Amino acid sequence: MNTVTHKADTRGKANHGWLNSNHTFSFANYHNPERMNFGVLRVLNDDRVQGGMGFGTHPHDNMEIISIPLEGDLEHKDSIGNIKVIKEGDVQVMSAGTGVTHSEYNKNKDKEVKFLQIWIFPKVKNLKPRYDQVSIRDIKKDNEFYQVLSPNQDDQGVWINQDAWFHIGEFTKGNQDTYKIKKQGNGVYAFILEGEVEINNEKLSKRDGMGIQDTNSITVKATKNARILLMEVPMTR
Repeated sequence: MNTVTHKADTRGKANHGWLNSNHTFSFANYHNPERMNFGVLRVLNDDRVQGGMGFGTHPHDNMEIISIPLEGDLEHKDSIGNIKVIKEGDVQVMSAGTGVTHSEYNKNKDKEVKFLQIWIFPKVKNLKPRYDQVSIRDIKKDNEFYQVLSPNQDDQGVWINQDAWFHIGEFTKGNQDTYKIKKQGNGVYAFILEGEVEINNEKLSKRDGMGIQDTNSITVKATKNARILLMEVPMTR
């Protein structure tokens, strides 16, 4: 098992007033050659957007873009006809494919929206752009990981154009679960949303991240009440 740890306070930071963002991997003006990606996981941004503010219309292509609201509501509009509100408890993916433009704004004017913006390199390039959004409120489980994203259209959660699986776990102190790798050769990036956990005898706290590869499984134990996002991804593009 090989691991790399990214503590929360070592992330790149950008404060634009209306947007306060922390970058686990190199993004925009933050460039760290040792933090370009974890396999096909290219971007992991922890964003806070002020009330009524947001990202104006801009283009993407050949990238799987996942948004996971942690607090508040995010309004999405795109060039393929979608006008959606993504709420806490939802997961959204936009497969940019041959090209799409979109905007994302805080739906509310009186409170922040906090969300994760995640980019993954696609398995196949230049496909038709596609949008998918699901609620995970009714599928969540206590003290075990549940799937919110996969490569398969008929599976639980959203699906993307890549051999990747995302799981979320919500654990009370002292509980643990073992996650088994779905595809040989894949790695897992664990991102601690809340609380404190122990992975591979290392303690991780809120917004810490750990990349794990060369293993068939990992065990996550909550040393405090915790919420964790696991992102299993191919390690080669």
